[in-house]
Amino acid sequence: MKKSLLVLSGVLAISAALAGCGNKAETPAADSGAAGGSKAPVTIKVQGWYTEAQGNWNATVEAYNKTHPNVKVVYESMSEKGDSQEGMKKLDLLAASGEQMDVVMYSSASDFAQRVGAGILEPLDDYLKKDNIVVKDEYKLDPIVNGKYYALPGKMIEWFVLLNKDKLDEAKLPVPTEWTWDQYAEYAKKLTKGEGASKAYGSYFHNWKDYALLGLNNDMENPYLVKSDGTQNIDNPKVRYSLDLRNKMENVDKTSVPYFEVVSQKMAYRDVFYGGKTAMLATGNWMVGELSLNAKFKTVFAPYPKFDAKDPNGLTEVGADFMGVAANSKNKQAAYDFVKWYTTEGIQTQGLFFSAWKKADVEKNVDAILKSGKPEQVAMIDKESLLATLKVNKATKLVVPPTYALQQEKEYLTQVELFLTGKQDLEKTIQTAKTKIEDIRKSNAK
Repeated sequence: MKKSLLVLSGVLAISAALAGCGNKAETPAADSGAAGGSKAPVTIKVQGWYTEAQGNWNATVEAYNKTHPNVKVVYESMSEKGDSQEGMKKLDLLAASGEQMDVVMYSSASDFAQRVGAGILEPLDDYLKKDNIVVKDEYKLDPIVNGKYYALPGKMIEWFVLLNKDKLDEAKLPVPTEWTWDQYAEYAKKLTKGEGASKAYGSYFHNWKDYALLGLNNDMENPYLVKSDGTQNIDNPKVRYSLDLRNKMENVDKTSVPYFEVVSQKMAYRDVFYGGKTAMLATGNWMVGELSLNAKFKTVFAPYPKFDAKDPNGLTEVGADFMGVAANSKNKQAAYDFVKWYTTEGIQTQGLFFSAWKKADVEKNVDAILKSGKPEQVAMIDKESLLATLKVNKATKLVVPPTYALQQEKEYLTQVELFLTGKQDLEKTIQTAKTKIEDIRKSNAK
């Protein structure tokens, strides 16, 4: 592969900084944190972007430390705002400067793949083999990259739709239990009220790539804009449908917050929903924990809408926090041990997120999340529709894209923005996106 991989967050020297640590394989028994090594406690840093309020990390690592006296795990937040992109930029800087890194997290498959390509993460295959762990049997997601494992899935993200129950009742609409995107659009029409600054929309789509692939996100085999080999998936009719749907809702029917307002006003999707600016929000299940602390009104849940009425109910794109061991860690075995614990028992101890571990109980997972919230806010969460939605959810295939996929996402979103702001038509958007994505693939080819 040509050396045209993205320069991680502007850190020009990252490859050089990692050159001496990413290529020397260590067996699990060889490093200083391995089982049977020194009995002196070793300190393991877990570095992510969550604030303490968002992640309950202090109590989580304390629970681990109590049962592992030879290890002291500490959590370091890389963002005071709990911003994943800011946090990952700081992790890149740590990697470039040679600072201590042990357990690191990335919030998307694209970000994870990029760091694998940069040599930041240690392969875990030898550790997994020693523990007789077959990842695809143990976890709901299989984050394999080029035949190797560099991370295990932490919190599992499935998507659904949050709905403001008061607005539903006012419009005399039932809580959906199975619906299509066309039906979602009809709901948005009936839920849109008012004009001008006081207007409340039926729908809101954020500026992430997920919202530019609505109908593709629940494609069972390839819910992503490129295939695993980096070739474009823009020819998929579900991509064209998704963009056409957004344009119709935002610029024709005016039932979803216009893209221009989203970006020009730097809207935060949580604030839009909490503030009553939208009645519906398609989002990830991390919002259950956030609602348990911040809910402002009765919230109900519906499955992610289908592209076609004939599709299975509950198909949803999936994601995860990808938790791995830093290649420059001096205590890789101890770091791996924590990763293994956190991605199985630890998330349930944490009580805020949904687990990708197949042995986790969904109802107990929900109860733990709600228990960690504030009683007044928890009372506003409709547990019945939440459980019903979670139980019909079916994960699509996890696509871990090429290491240069973030470049492809950026080019695609550039074209989407031109389309949604009326600067080019749909056909030009599709054709230009295809060309740009293929150009990036070719420039990164061997």
